[in-house]
Amino acid sequence: MEISEIKQILENALELDEVIVNGEGSHYQVIAVGAMFDGMSRVKKQQAVYAPLMSHIASNAIHALSIKAYTPEEWARDKKLMSL
Repeated sequence: MEISEIKQILENALELDEVIVNGEGSHYQVIAVGAMFDGMSRVKKQQAVYAPLMSHIASNAIHALSIKAYTPEEWARDKKLMSL
């Protein structure tokens, strides 16, 4: 599965400000940023991102998926911390 395909699926299914997908083979990392995550627990955020990708996970097109989901405010704060 191509990185661009995963990004497109998430952009079409979820209201996100930003989606970053990295990976190769069948192992991927997703960073999803959107106001839709406001008030959600970490587990609920991950479930929201997993949901549109479930058929690809079930078919093993995606074998491993690491998800980090942020509100725009959380993302702004974490980006600053990463750049220190």
